Amino acid sequence: MVSSNNFLAVVLFMALLVMTMSTGTQFGSKIESNWYDARATFYGDMKGGETMQGACGYGDLFKQGYGLETAALSTALFNNGLTCGACFEIMCVNDPQWCIPNAGTIRITATNFCPPNYSKPHDNWCNPPQKHFDLSMPMFTKLAAYKAGIIPVRYRRVMCSKQGGVKFEVKGNPNWILVLLYNVGGVGDVSGVKIKGSKTAWLPMTKSWGQNWVTGTNLLGQTLSFQVTLSDGKMRQFDNVAPANWQFKQAFDGKTNF
Repeated sequence: MVSSNNFLAVVLFMALLVMTMSTGTQFGSKIESNWYDARATFYGDMKGGETMQGACGYGDLFKQGYGLETAALSTALFNNGLTCGACFEIMCVNDPQWCIPNAGTIRITATNFCPPNYSKPHDNWCNPPQKHFDLSMPMFTKLAAYKAGIIPVRYRRVMCSKQGGVKFEVKGNPNWILVLLYNVGGVGDVSGVKIKGSKTAWLPMTKSWGQNWVTGTNLLGQTLSFQVTLSDGKMRQFDNVAPANWQFKQAFDGKTNF
């Protein structure tokens, strides 16, 4: 026989589940069903050379799994780098001259920053508070002819689908360790990282820039484990990611993802 307290708990859970499903929002996440207005341009050429590196701290986007499916975000979307690694779905709208008919949507990962330009009185698409995506040229031309230059779009946050595990690239020197996180699934944007050597407790890391996280603790000669928390609050622990003989400038596979 079910107690009244248990029955009430089940009813409340089911009500919450229905509310969540009806809004199209996943539990605790920033994934949205609503579409928002923005604009899009492109930078670089069809090979994407100019899109490498960037303000999120990533390097060779091909080697790191992002390829050409990337964008630089305006100030309003970049959020001081907190949005690095987040994924967006984008469609071209309300421009019959340039939008490719039945082009559908593209999905990109935020890997760079489109800086504001205050030197001109108008056409400064990346200035706040405007929402703007500076796409790689191959992504832009999936939606519109490159001659369009700039197009109106609609966008929404989506889950990031990545192949393989979260990657940890270790840089720095014996006095400090800088770890770049990439190939992150789930909502994609990391909000917190902890590191643990085989001889230490869990140590909170400080966000340096983009998706680079730093600690001032000397962990040479120790195996390294990580706890990674995303912006939706989901945390995953990656044990013994790097062996005790790890070296700087090496990247390690966390084996699992969000």
